Amino acid sequence: MNVLVAGGAGFIGSHLCDRLIADGHHIIVADKLIFGDQNIRHLFSDKNPSETGTVKFYQIELAKQREVDRLFAENSIDAVYHMAANSDIQKGGKEPSIDFNDTFLTTRTILEGMRKAKVKNLFFASTSAVYGEIPDVKLKETTGDIKPISYYGGAKLASEAFISSYTSMCDMNVVIFRFPNVIGPRLTHGAVFDFINKLRKTPHELEILGDGTQCKPYIYVLDLIEAIIKLTSNFKQGEEIFNISVESKGTSVTRIAEIVVDVMKLTNVTFQYTGEDRGWKGDVPKFSYDISKILSTGWKPQYTSDEAVRQTVEDIIKAGIYL
Repeated sequence: MNVLVAGGAGFIGSHLCDRLIADGHHIIVADKLIFGDQNIRHLFSDKNPSETGTVKFYQIELAKQREVDRLFAENSIDAVYHMAANSDIQKGGKEPSIDFNDTFLTTRTILEGMRKAKVKNLFFASTSAVYGEIPDVKLKETTGDIKPISYYGGAKLASEAFISSYTSMCDMNVVIFRFPNVIGPRLTHGAVFDFINKLRKTPHELEILGDGTQCKPYIYVLDLIEAIIKLTSNFKQGEEIFNISVESKGTSVTRIAEIVVDVMKLTNVTFQYTGEDRGWKGDVPKFSYDISKILSTGWKPQYTSDEAVRQTVEDIIKAGIYL
């Protein structure tokens, strides 16, 4: 199958590319390389026996319709995995245009490109941020009265609405995953990544944004990829939305700090909290997912939230990737 992975050089997108190639698909990677090409460089290595005729790369601005139309015109595409977005909610919170451009407009241009080229199959990476802040409620895919509190969540929810309309108007086959916090190899931001970098600079003191009680589910990226592949192996007509997460409870920010300190084998570390119940405006400090729908498909995560955090710390330290 010929597959377009929009945002394929990013953290999650690059892992998806690895898996799609391993499964024998021909992939077209489209990315503007905000974080560089280090995540996909190995795909074009002389040591990669599956490179010839398997991987094609476009460095393009996916928010520009002309560039996206050219991509579809030059390739026969069977399915699109839309992973392109601003991945850093805190960064987007400082400048709304980032999410409007990188998160919403990329969706609009890709949908238009698909419509013109008559491509029917789409996977879309959405987020828990579309729900906004609904405390003490186990969030289901059908939970109503959702109000995003970040520009990122708003752009993703707007994207979902556009996808829904295109699905109906163009008879598309769509799978949407609403991700929680995704971590693992190639991670570039977030509490796990930040704590490691802070402790490398000041090994006896760690600043923690908020009061440390913020608690969210963390899913290991390879568990996520397994679910994406399973649910898109046979696209069905219409639109399906899935919450995806771990079965265990989430991991608090303080617990993340404790795991990082333990794996780094540090002692006498003092935690300094900035206060308040969240790290920044737009952050949802706590949420809980109902994942019974995706579990009913037979998929099951291999890592708990705490295990995902510990494995990610080990991954980052082993890779030596720091700021």
